[in-house]
Amino acid sequence: MLKPYCFFLFSLCSVFMYAQNFDHSKWDAILREHVNHQGSVDYNTIKNNTTELDTYLSELSKTSPTDNWSKNEKLAYWINAYNAFTVKLIIDNYPVKSIKDIKQPWDQKFIEIGDKTMSLNYIEHDILRKMNEPRIHFTIVCASISCPKLQNTAFEASKIETQLTKATKEFLADTSKNSLSQNSIKISKIFQWFAKDFKHDGTLIEFLNLYSETQISDKAKKSFTDYNWRLNE
Repeated sequence: MLKPYCFFLFSLCSVFMYAQNFDHSKWDAILREHVNHQGSVDYNTIKNNTTELDTYLSELSKTSPTDNWSKNEKLAYWINAYNAFTVKLIIDNYPVKSIKDIKQPWDQKFIEIGDKTMSLNYIEHDILRKMNEPRIHFTIVCASISCPKLQNTAFEASKIETQLTKATKEFLADTSKNSLSQNSIKISKIFQWFAKDFKHDGTLIEFLNLYSETQISDKAKKSFTDYNWRLNE
């Protein structure tokens, strides 16, 4: 008589766990259709038919992460939310040559999540950065050429570790953003702006060596590349 009861508990548990996993398939479909492998975004086509994006954003707004979500679930949710609402900001102001042509793009409170109205800066600085995962800086995209590329698949809790590593390695290997050698590095200003985020478990060089194909000396000379804010289209 215990077997049906155990099966019921297992099923109930499975439903509960599934309920915590937000479905990002709509965002995944948008990315696959409108973002190429280089991260260029077809904003014009998205603007001409916003139904899919609006539906996904509405679902995000209705489902705010709770404390019983896992860290991976929260990471996937907030990374996707940041990127999707950034695309929304661009198409609402399109055509623009740069996100910086929009008034206070990162401080606008236009994002409705649960009972809160927030900005892109709030998601980045008050949520994601506080999760102590420096690789988020290579996944959230500010719609600019020098930003990490917008991945053309959604982030998912079950794949997040692999996806974070892939995005980090791709960013470091992109010679338009970083030039790495054993004794000299010219790197993105992301590493300057968020320097402390990359030093949680050691030095910046130690972080870079975890994900770079080039092993960099601790004494390597360091400089930063100019940041190109032109739209990533």
